[in-house]
This record gives sequence, structure tokens and C-alpha cells, in this order.
Amino acid sequence: MRRAEGFSLVAALFLIVVLAALGSFAVRSSVAQTHTVAISMQGNRALQAARAGIEWAAWRALNPAGPLCANATLTLTEAALTGFRVDVSCTESTHIEGGATFQVYHLEAFARQGTYGTPDYVSRRVQASFTNAP
Repeated sequence: MRRAEGFSLVAALFLIVVLAALGSFAVRSSVAQTHTVAISMQGNRALQAARAGIEWAAWRALNPAGPLCANATLTLTEAALTGFRVDVSCTESTHIEGGATFQVYHLEAFARQGTYGTPDYVSRRVQASFTNAP
């Protein structure tokens, strides 16, 4: 009677290949999740940079010492918003209602970081309207 030799070698190789494929899938999945979290964090930072631009423009437009509604570009240099550029635009319109004259300010802030077309580029746009009506 002849013995079957080498059968356990085929099973072991099959098991090694399957385990290697599962390990590769786990690593790829982990890297994809890490990248997704990083991009999400950058998107949130861009949103906060755009909101900071809106707050800055609103403070300038509603400043009682002398309102100023003008376009500007901000380069943020503090904390988590370092490196973001924020383009702020402001338009003003005058309205009369019930004998009172007031201004309405339409503000838009566009925050961005990185180079457009690259994987690390992120941007957000925020719009708001304010008035100095009593």
C-alpha cells in the first residue's frame, strides 16, 4: 500500500495564502479608515476657519466705532486653523422701514488649505447675513 505524501503541504500553503489575504484586507481597511478620519477632521477645521472668517467680517461690519464692509483675505496662524486661507466678501445694502434706516450685510467666507486637485486639499464655504437694525 502506498502512502499519500504531500497532502498536508498543500493544505498548509492554502491556509497561509488565505491568512495572508485576510491580513492584507485588514491592513487596507485600517489605512482607509485612518485616511477617512483625517479628511473628515480637515473638513471640520475648514468649516471652523470659514466660520471664523464670518465672525471677523461681522465684527467689522457691525462695529459701532466705524462699520467697514470690505473684501479681505485672511491667513490664519493660530492653533488648529494654522495654514488656512479665508477669502471674505461683504456686500452692504441700505433699507428704510418704518422711518428707520438700517444696513443689511451679506457675508461669505471661503476657507481652503492645500493645492486644488491634490489629496490633501480641503475647502468650505459659509454665507451669512447680518443687520444693524435695532
